[in-house]
This record gives sequence, C-alpha cells and structure tokens, in this order.
Amino acid sequence: MLMLMFKTMGRAFMLLLVMTLLTGIAYPLIVTGLAKVIFPKQAEGSLAYKSGQPTGSVLIGQNFSDARYFYSRPSAAGKDGYDAANSSGSNLGPTNKVFLDSAAKLAEKVRTDNGLSATAPVPSDLITASASGLDPDITPEAAQIQVIRVAKARNQSEQKVQALVDQYIEGRQFGFLGEPRVNVLQLNMALDSL
Repeated sequence: MLMLMFKTMGRAFMLLLVMTLLTGIAYPLIVTGLAKVIFPKQAEGSLAYKSGQPTGSVLIGQNFSDARYFYSRPSAAGKDGYDAANSSGSNLGPTNKVFLDSAAKLAEKVRTDNGLSATAPVPSDLITASASGLDPDITPEAAQIQVIRVAKARNQSEQKVQALVDQYIEGRQFGFLGEPRVNVLQLNMALDSL
C-alpha cells in the first residue's frame, strides 16, 4: 500500500514537472518569440521614441498639463492617476456625488483653460476616466476644443495645429469597430516637431 502511494506521488510529481516545463516555460517562450516576429512593435510595448529615447507607450495614457500640449483623458489609475501598475476606473456611478463634483470641476477647468463659455459643452472624455484609467486616446472633438489654446501657447497658427490634429485622427478599427480617436502622445510628439 505504501509502495503504491509513493508510485502515485512520483507520477504526479513527474506530471507536475512536465506541465510546468510545457506551460510555464516552453509555451510563453514560443508565444513571445512568435509575437516578436509577427508583431515586433507591439511585442516591445508599442513604445514611442524621441531622439532615440523612449518617451512612453502609445497604448498607455499620460498626464499632459502644460498648455503647449493637448490634454489626455483623466485617469483614475492609482493615487495620482496614470499608474499602469494600478489600472482601474473609479467605480463611481453616474449619480455619485464625488463623481459629479469631480466631473463638474474638470469641466470648469477645461472651459477655463480653453477659453470656452461657462455653458459650453465639454466632451465627456475630457472629464471622465476610462474603465482602465489609462486610455491613450481622446475624441476628435476633445482635440478640437484644445486647438486654440495649444496654437496660442506655441505661437503657431490655429490652421497649422488643426491640420496636425486632422492628420492624427484614426478612424474606426476595421472600418466599423469603436469610434474615431486621436492618440494624445503621438499628437504631442508631432507638435514638438513643428
């Protein structure tokens, strides 16, 4: 009986070892290798470079607060936002007082920063965080209301900045998924090249 138990434990241990090697080492190495061959940019984190140095990933939102740059979507990820290690939304419902106060405060800031009237509508993506808290994109409308501020802060013509925004509008994925969007990091990097 004891011998049968040790034999069974030995087989179980061997199975554990084989499955660990297959699923814990071989499979991840194969998938990573294929990803680097088929999707090299994405496998390396979709990094954006400036002067040979990585400045961020086009897949993760960043905080831009300088008037010379387009603002990103607000973030609820982490204590100060934009923390990729703490990706999450706020989990506050649309009738929550904290959420409503925060949205109203952000809307007021967007209106003030961009010279809009006190009753001007503000795109929701400039006052609410995404579910991940790290959305790298804003709507073309959210970019549009920032054109005048960015152009003025950079001593550029509004037409030149607007043309850059238009150039960076991405359509729906595969023509029907999602909505048109503008990647804020890519747009701001292009601004620095003007």
